[in-house]
Amino acid sequence: MAITMTDAAADHIAKFLGSRGKGDGIRLGVRTSGCSGMAYVLEFVDEVQPEDQIFEDHGVKVVIDPKSLVYLDGTELDFVKEGLNEGFKFNNPNVRNECGCGESFNI
Repeated sequence: MAITMTDAAADHIAKFLGSRGKGDGIRLGVRTSGCSGMAYVLEFVDEVQPEDQIFEDHGVKVVIDPKSLVYLDGTELDFVKEGLNEGFKFNNPNVRNECGCGESFNI
């Protein structure tokens, strides 16, 4: 099982962690939401739980709870800028369908 990130994503997360002044990394998870059933959740990690899985890429830690890992295995986290919009993009090989607005997915 593995989670990776691009240079752009790692740089963006490292900058936010630096300006925040604390944190062990970023937590990536999924929750039930949206038209297609699931949505990605990103939040800062101040304390790693014993059951968490930790993946480190480009010097940045990505922390995932065991329930989310099943849905996220093989995912690459990217940070993209398209015109005036910017944000994280999840390249998840497990996704079968996404809703039209791109906010949720199903596996």
